[in-house]
Amino acid sequence: MNKKKKLLEQIRADIVSNGICPDLAKTATSLVMGDGNLDAEIVLIGEAPGKKEDETGLPFVGAAGTFLNSMLESAGLSRVDVYITNIVKYRPPNNRDPLPAEKVAFWPYLLRQLQVIKPKVVVTLGRHSMEYFLPSMKIGEVHGQPQRVQVGDDIIVVVPLYHPAAALYNGSLRTTLIDDFMKLSTIITILKKEKETI
Repeated sequence: MNKKKKLLEQIRADIVSNGICPDLAKTATSLVMGDGNLDAEIVLIGEAPGKKEDETGLPFVGAAGTFLNSMLESAGLSRVDVYITNIVKYRPPNNRDPLPAEKVAFWPYLLRQLQVIKPKVVVTLGRHSMEYFLPSMKIGEVHGQPQRVQVGDDIIVVVPLYHPAAALYNGSLRTTLIDDFMKLSTIITILKKEKETI
């Protein structure tokens, strides 16, 4: 087992042993940690698992996940290139929005995941994950625009996007989200060039 995998397994074990969100854990089938490339340059963060995710133990495998996969492809990426996770790792009952206290409880574990993977870009999917990185901003005003954010000891580039589930029910958001997604490869290229010139 490689080092990163071991560290992520430790985070999973800590969530269980520390009894994070016991009420959610009681009603959920799976603890959905994340999926994808542990050396990914891009980490995508949603809000919480849904029904399909809870059944499979994998993030973004329902209808929103299918849409996410097609957007990744249109941007020249696939799920094996990125790492996908959520702030809250257990499914809230009836797919309700995660509560502020639930997000607060899981936040330190998400930060640890990011410290292990060390992405160049964090893509927040929807306002629930965005508000932790960009608390004073509104998604309608900043979607698709890279923001530099201090997270722990690191400066991370955060790109806030609409949640794929919202875009499934709103045609105009769908176009916006696809357009924003297409910018991701360009953002990564610019960041690499910046690094080379430093």
